[in-house]
Amino acid sequence: QLVESGGGSVQTGGTLRLSCVASGFTQNRQFMGWFRQALNKEREGVATIDRDGKTAYADSVKGRFTISKDNTKNTLYLQMNSLKPEDTAMYYCAAARPVPDVSSPLLALEVPSFIYEGQGTQVTVS
Repeated sequence: QLVESGGGSVQTGGTLRLSCVASGFTQNRQFMGWFRQALNKEREGVATIDRDGKTAYADSVKGRFTISKDNTKNTLYLQMNSLKPEDTAMYYCAAARPVPDVSSPLLALEVPSFIYEGQGTQVTVS
């Protein structure tokens, strides 16, 4: 089970920190990450972190968002700085299913059969 929190409404330039508590998951997932889906748009992979701590980001958030995890707390984070109106979306936490290693975890976030996902948390930037 993946449970997100930390969403909300902020002004342009503001910050938010999303959290995702993972229960029932082992620590050795191939990757975990965040994707988002804005109204009437396709889902977009935002950030991933693999079992070795290697991270990847969508170009649209590089330099503004930071993904991290705390294995002792089974928690994944997404620190979002310098938020823009175009960041407005539902944000979902995801964990890789037991699939063969993927070359692009960011793209894998956009394939529902590759991941487990949470219920989402809304981020609105105005």
